[in-house]
Amino acid sequence: MNEVFRALGDPTRRAILSLLKARDMTAGEIAERFPLAKSTLSGHFNVLKQARLIVSERRQTTIVYSLNLSAFEEALSAVMELLQTR
Repeated sequence: MNEVFRALGDPTRRAILSLLKARDMTAGEIAERFPLAKSTLSGHFNVLKQARLIVSERRQTTIVYSLNLSAFEEALSAVMELLQTR
């Protein structure tokens, strides 16, 4: 769960998740939307993958990223449980 909170704590990573909510995207398509170096974006992708919020698939020379919906729903459920008041 700590990895999920770390991943969600950064606005760039939240923006990447928002993009992937709409559709799968290549690394290049995502990079076009941010004024960041590819190495910086790669670091963001790694944090999101460690948190299991995204998955990647290599298609020849391209990497395609997808939202890992089941992990995202698990994380959301855990956050909601933490916020419940008794």
